Amino acid sequence: MTALGELVRYDGRHVVVTGCASGIGAQAARLLRDLGARVTGLDVRAPEDVSALTDFISVDLADQDSVRAAAAAVDGAVDALFSVAGVSSGIGDPLLVLRINFLGMRQFTESLLDRMPAGGAVTNVSSLAASAYRENAHVTAGLLATRSVDEGLRWCADHPDALADGGYRQSKEAIILYGMQRVTDLGARGIRINCTAPGVTETPILDQLRSAYGQQYLDSFTAPLGRVSTPEEQAAALVFLGSRAAGYISGQVLWTDGGILGRRIASQMFDEPLAQGN
Repeated sequence: MTALGELVRYDGRHVVVTGCASGIGAQAARLLRDLGARVTGLDVRAPEDVSALTDFISVDLADQDSVRAAAAAVDGAVDALFSVAGVSSGIGDPLLVLRINFLGMRQFTESLLDRMPAGGAVTNVSSLAASAYRENAHVTAGLLATRSVDEGLRWCADHPDALADGGYRQSKEAIILYGMQRVTDLGARGIRINCTAPGVTETPILDQLRSAYGQQYLDSFTAPLGRVSTPEEQAAALVFLGSRAAGYISGQVLWTDGGILGRRIASQMFDEPLAQGN
């Protein structure tokens, strides 16, 4: 029997991390390095501290040519891909949010899949904002049916209501359903695909939301654990899902939200005071 400590290690494995310059992506790169991985990091600009990276590649997920060039620059086979890069609706451009968070992520992922051997893993980052992905799946299915960035952009132009609330929710729901859409064909090749769904986390995205909507908006997402998440906690969940310790987990979303979604569901089942433990 293999010890758990060995199952979570990445010795001899090549991993790719987008969004490596800050927040969850930076912490994931450090954890993966410490666990023995060769880490290729990608972001719009290089991190101040590149010690966690074996290689750095600049990429703009909103630019198709940049994504193609970045994927081509990744050296060799890829054992695990962690797509962490993203922006919030706080940037004020719904179409750009969806281009970066989903369409660019999907383009980059598809560009690397042919280099991923059996035993590989794709782990993406969704969000608590996508908690109604089942209810909205009839809309998101149209976006997932597109086969390219250009087709995706045309879908967005034809469905402005889907992006009317800023594009973030739609992009993160698409990430969850994309994993479920690909679980069968990737599984046939021995490749797993999952995602995490963080709640409020102390990252640059949190600063975007705070600037756009105010601290009161963020306070409305207080978790039962009584605090926001750290990037290290979110990175640990990602690294677990990409490891051999999660070798039979695929097509799943891990709600790393401090219990917020659980509380919401309980409040629908019971009276609110009971749901809160009063």
